[in-house]
Amino acid sequence: MIIIMKPNASSEAVEKVTNLIQSKGLQVHLSKGDEVTIVGVVGDKTRLHGSNIEISDGVDKIVNVTESYKLVNKKFHPENSVIPVGNTVIGPGTLTVMAGPCAIENHDQLLSSAYAVKKSGATFLRGGAYKPRTSPYSFQGLEEEGLKYMKEAREATGLNIICEVTSLRAMETAVKYVDMLQIGARNMQNFELLKEVGKSGIPVLLKRGLAATIDEWLNAAEYIISEGNPNIVLCERGIRTYETATRNTLDISAIPVIRTKSHLPILVDPSHATGVRAYVEPLSKAAVAVGADGLMIEVHPCPSCALSDGPQSLTFEQFDTLMKDLKPYMDLAGRK
Repeated sequence: MIIIMKPNASSEAVEKVTNLIQSKGLQVHLSKGDEVTIVGVVGDKTRLHGSNIEISDGVDKIVNVTESYKLVNKKFHPENSVIPVGNTVIGPGTLTVMAGPCAIENHDQLLSSAYAVKKSGATFLRGGAYKPRTSPYSFQGLEEEGLKYMKEAREATGLNIICEVTSLRAMETAVKYVDMLQIGARNMQNFELLKEVGKSGIPVLLKRGLAATIDEWLNAAEYIISEGNPNIVLCERGIRTYETATRNTLDISAIPVIRTKSHLPILVDPSHATGVRAYVEPLSKAAVAVGADGLMIEVHPCPSCALSDGPQSLTFEQFDTLMKDLKPYMDLAGRK
């Protein structure tokens, strides 16, 4: 449930209400807007029976929240969140572009990619040091060695760095190097891992699961934020459908749906959504037009030689062209 305070409610009235809620063993989440303060209540609301909180000074009304996710809910936090990561922010008014190879293969491949995507306007270098693959015989990643290359690339270019983690062990290593952790589609409902990245306090990019509903996705985000980490960014990367023309089906409608349900920023990954580089550009433009806060795009110095996801990776030249072609879409969307 949420308690909406009157526009003129004093700080003392807000404090009295929050103290009453906490005295019943419930958690409080405050959202202070320019005009109205909203007090979110997390826990068994039956504990408030008989407290007459609705007639407390400064209380306007009480609204029940029927969704199982609370802290990521737009009702709890009406204003869209801005997530600070490294030397930048992700959220309204900006278009964050994360670019780089699917897998970190060697030092030169990663550093050349970093310089190229930086030159074209990316603000994040993405690269997989831990690779969850369908086949156990596929390339699994360089692990900590790859993370060291990522750190070197950040120092050389100023790019923020993001890497997927697949286990608690991987997370404990990655937090020493990266600016942002990524939870991939296969681990969206790895609840123990979600709890641990929540405890880490490091910003998290949470990808949508292969066949997850939007409510399941938001509940996964709730696991992270409930452990004290509010710095979450969602990423739509396509869902599994009956269609075989693309690797997955990009759910472009997820962006406006998330806008109505949650305050969290949302990015789109057109590379994994389609598995085809020719489709990356048009879907990137569509994502910006529909209101995405950013893009995650796979870029490789030689896609035909890539150890992972070469068919969907852009060359340096193709990525540079895409970034230039996105400019009018960014201007129309009021993003920079």
